[in-house]
Amino acid sequence: MLRAVSAHPHATADEVAAAVRDEIGSVSKQTVYDALRALASKGLIGEVHVPGSAARFDPRTGDNHHHAICRQCGAMVDVDCVIGQAPCIDDNDSGFEIDEAQVTFWGTCPACRAKTGTAESEPGD
Repeated sequence: MLRAVSAHPHATADEVAAAVRDEIGSVSKQTVYDALRALASKGLIGEVHVPGSAARFDPRTGDNHHHAICRQCGAMVDVDCVIGQAPCIDDNDSGFEIDEAQVTFWGTCPACRAKTGTAESEPGD
């Protein structure tokens, strides 16, 4: 399971199951869900919750990175912490002890922009 998540970053449980089946043959969906839940609870993989989408599983953990998601095709990529040190956020005196921040950037990926001809021009063009 861990190898499948590492080979397919940001995959859904169903996508992980398909990758595992390709490698070892038959595996039940419940087994995949149970294994992913166990790996996430131990901090070996991250679980990314995106509104309107199935949870995705991320092999990159422990560095408080963020994600960018394409509104057209759903592609997800890692974005390093935009300020520097985790958790990359000022708690505005909320009283909370912040230990993690999840920031999601939404937009259009380069491949979808190229398909629609909306790729941004270079400065000075």
